[in-house]
Amino acid sequence: MANPTVEGAAQHAPTASEYIKHHLGHLSNQHQHGPVDFSVIHYDTLFWSIAMGVIGCLIMWMAARKATSGVPGRFQAAVEMLVEMVEDQSKSIVHGDRSFIAPLALTVFVWVALMNSLDFLPVDMFSTAFRYLGLGDPHHRVVPTADLNGTIGISLGVLLLMFYYSIKVKGLGGWIHELFAAPFGIAMAPFNLLLNIIEYAAKMVSLGMRLFGNMFAGELLFLLIALLGSTATVFGFVGHVIAGSIWAIFHILIVFLQAFIFMMLTLVYLGQAHEGH
Repeated sequence: MANPTVEGAAQHAPTASEYIKHHLGHLSNQHQHGPVDFSVIHYDTLFWSIAMGVIGCLIMWMAARKATSGVPGRFQAAVEMLVEMVEDQSKSIVHGDRSFIAPLALTVFVWVALMNSLDFLPVDMFSTAFRYLGLGDPHHRVVPTADLNGTIGISLGVLLLMFYYSIKVKGLGGWIHELFAAPFGIAMAPFNLLLNIIEYAAKMVSLGMRLFGNMFAGELLFLLIALLGSTATVFGFVGHVIAGSIWAIFHILIVFLQAFIFMMLTLVYLGQAHEGH
């Protein structure tokens, strides 16, 4: 005799597309209308971005607090290697005052790496926790860098810093003159202005899209691997374990590589702001 409880659960089980669509939804204040809707706030992206920023600050504070002039421990040695790497890269790229830019690059690397690392958490961990606490099954995405709003927000901050250093180094008049005169001379002022606006926009969009695309693809692949494990077969279970393990190991490289690339492009763009055409 069939068990009605099991049959009911099977009938209410989400399909593969419904499962992925649910996990790719955000915990937000309202439904988004259209491709651009500035009234929508993704609470999950904001929460985890701020949380990883706080944790990153705590890690660096602990490293500075425990630093000694003697033989460093593993934690201090790792942080010192990271700081030295960022300092060397900033020195070779930015020719000017680096008193703010080098710490900024270090902050960007640590922050983005921590946000990317959230992708290693089990995809159903928070859904299970919400159901256990009686909160239902709300939308919730953990990885802020898999949200285009998060990555474009960070790249917008980099764009504002590009404007700041361009004006600081060249002066307001010099920067405006460069917008109209570079690269083809003042006679081509309208074309130069359009070209420079497109260049600034392309830098900002490509910086955010590159990080978002890689992290979104990684998150989607983890969801597909989780679906493989949901099939009640030996092949599905073994494939889930093997594929999940291989992708998780490979994803470690992606997580830190994307943080490094974002940091390097930030340094390159700020270095270009210090130079004239």
